[in-house]
Amino acid sequence: MKKQRILTFGLILVGMVVVAFFGMNMIRSFKRMNGHNPFHGKPPTANQTDVELIRDWMTIPYISETYEVPPDALFFGLGIPLEKKNGKKSLLQLNEEYFPDQPGVILTQVKDSIKAFQNETHPPEPLIPGESSSLSTKSP
Repeated sequence: MKKQRILTFGLILVGMVVVAFFGMNMIRSFKRMNGHNPFHGKPPTANQTDVELIRDWMTIPYISETYEVPPDALFFGLGIPLEKKNGKKSLLQLNEEYFPDQPGVILTQVKDSIKAFQNETHPPEPLIPGESSSLSTKSP
């Protein structure tokens, strides 16, 4: 009977140590993440209309779903082939790969394409990698 109590107490003690260890690791992780929120506030929600919430860390499929615009329309507007590997890349990565000498041009073109799609107007002319663009790359 005494051995059973000692065993029970020992197992409870080991369980408390394990919980404390993982609890401290979780608290440390949350402290490290403080201020590193990629959303800078609230993430865009589905059925979004404000294109100024689009950031260069987002991917075309994510933007497509959030703004309810077909991904092929966005890829066409960018002049980038609709490939699985391109769907996994952020706007910044696509910009660095296809338009390395024009920072921010992909972000601007995606915003313009979504605005045109929302207004049901003709989309902007597709970009051609390697050629200069007349788009302004500065955000307001």
